[in-house]
Amino acid sequence: MPDEIRFAIVGTGMGYGRARRVTETPGARLVAVCTLDEERGQKAAAEFGCEFIRDYERMLSRHDIDVVGIMTPSGLHCQHAIQALQAGKHVYTTKPMDIRLERCDEAIRVAHETGRLLCVDFDSRYVADNHRIRQAVRSGAIGSVLNADLRMKWYRRQSYYDGGVPPGWRSRLETEGGSAANQAVHYLDLLLWWLGPVRSVQARIGTLGHAIETEDAAQALITFESGAWGIIQTTTCSYPELGTAIELTGRKGTLSWKDNEVLRYEAEDGDPPPLSGFPVDPDLPQNIIEDVVAVLTRGRSPMCPPNEGRASVAFFDAIYRSARTGETVAPQ
Repeated sequence: MPDEIRFAIVGTGMGYGRARRVTETPGARLVAVCTLDEERGQKAAAEFGCEFIRDYERMLSRHDIDVVGIMTPSGLHCQHAIQALQAGKHVYTTKPMDIRLERCDEAIRVAHETGRLLCVDFDSRYVADNHRIRQAVRSGAIGSVLNADLRMKWYRRQSYYDGGVPPGWRSRLETEGGSAANQAVHYLDLLLWWLGPVRSVQARIGTLGHAIETEDAAQALITFESGAWGIIQTTTCSYPELGTAIELTGRKGTLSWKDNEVLRYEAEDGDPPPLSGFPVDPDLPQNIIEDVVAVLTRGRSPMCPPNEGRASVAFFDAIYRSARTGETVAPQ
């Protein structure tokens, strides 16, 4: 690898901030941004001192790009990832990895065949306390987990679904999932990361407050492989927005979490081991750009490898399949 890892960012919605982050990360250099939005592309190029390229295939033909960050509509993530992998680039996608499992499987296969990095950007995995929670739960600090409750009550105006590039992509089944696949996937990933795989899902979904093809409300009853039960509620219809809360109830105590902050951590038989006592890697990357640089220069494992990115897609896919069929289903 070169002395600096050379990045291109595709998409300038959330990708705009990721492009800025490349410029702020030691060992990384931003070579190009690629977007259909010419105004934002030109603005990013001027602000970050990189090149604006509208044509994705032309960008992939360049030899001065090592990593492609995919920040396009969710239903295009793995299509764009596969193209980049086949062009010899390393790839990360924003969440979710995609909205269709078969596309995740194809991208994983191509990454394996080409020997290139493929990983997924979940912000919550770069939060030190979330690593401590994982260790605390898995070490039995609150006993075996009996219940896991996830409540995500967010608000999105109709203009959110009508906007974007291309306009309206967040409202269409072909390019986006709903509140479970788009917003709550962060927290579905956390539940899997903390508690392990899901055995079964019974769910319902609805479009309650927006003119969109996708859902804006989902509810599900979950059974984890461990035997723990879970209740999930997600919506983008909650005004004012109330944020996201996760409560884990164990045989010996409870851990309550809200928006990346621990609110309560108690055990029946006295104080549980303090979260601060659980070690966190002092070199824990702070974001996806640091993560990718560390993987490629120091041989670290990525925070979210592709099989784990796929697992959260399988989770919300099971929610949608259960809601469509009225049956209890298992993630595939």
